[in-house]
Amino acid sequence: MVRAIVGANWGDEGKGKITDMLAEKADIVIRFQGGANAGHTIINEYGKFALHLLPSGSFNKNVINMIGNGVALDIPRLFAEIKDVTGKGVPMPNLAISERAQVLMPYHILFDQYEEERLSDRKFGSTKSGIAPFFSDKYSKIGFQVWELMQDEEALKEKIKNVLEVKNLILEHVYHKPLIDADELFETLKGYRDMVKPYVVNSVELIHKALKDGKEILLEGQLGSLKDPDFGIYPFTTSSPTVAGFGAVGAGIPPYEIKKIVTVCKAY
Repeated sequence: MVRAIVGANWGDEGKGKITDMLAEKADIVIRFQGGANAGHTIINEYGKFALHLLPSGSFNKNVINMIGNGVALDIPRLFAEIKDVTGKGVPMPNLAISERAQVLMPYHILFDQYEEERLSDRKFGSTKSGIAPFFSDKYSKIGFQVWELMQDEEALKEKIKNVLEVKNLILEHVYHKPLIDADELFETLKGYRDMVKPYVVNSVELIHKALKDGKEILLEGQLGSLKDPDFGIYPFTTSSPTVAGFGAVGAGIPPYEIKKIVTVCKAY
């Protein structure tokens, strides 16, 4: 059975604790949207943890913790998180990363900061984690999916060159900031590739088999319904849908397979 866990308010309702609890009986926990711009706090026998990208089933050794295609994957932040968790005595999480997940680039964080500076007192209160520039690139079709890091290096270099033509024009003429060096970015992405390569999976195949085998799957979102870009307090929202319906898209699951939605509320 597939359950989706979502927040009814602003995102601080305690979804992480609920997911951690339900994960005791789950086979797969899938993060289906968001990025490292918000945290899920979990307290257990190992201590207190604020997870940003790791799914909240990471403390259960029997669970596959998958980062779905709908996530803004900040690779250095993910592996810093893994290092922090395992450094406190937690066994290495059973991690899977969808090959279709998009990579949050170093320049996304820079552009987020530069835009907040430009807007000054008109800014929307970004966490400066690169989320809005990331999703802007994703829907402009100039983002980088995980599988692209594994492709022929010349093809990757060519895409970097094409993307930076526009990025550097904006940096020079809008923000008046230093330009991005294509060779340096290529080396950074090679490093990202080496980090994620052992964990990359064909998520469609993995989920299809899990559904066929009758596995228990939890879909974990980030933030809450009032931060949804369609149904929240626009424009003071996040940049990816936070509602349960997007779980099907962000995890790669047929919508009719979501049999139960757990909504977590915060009492004021």
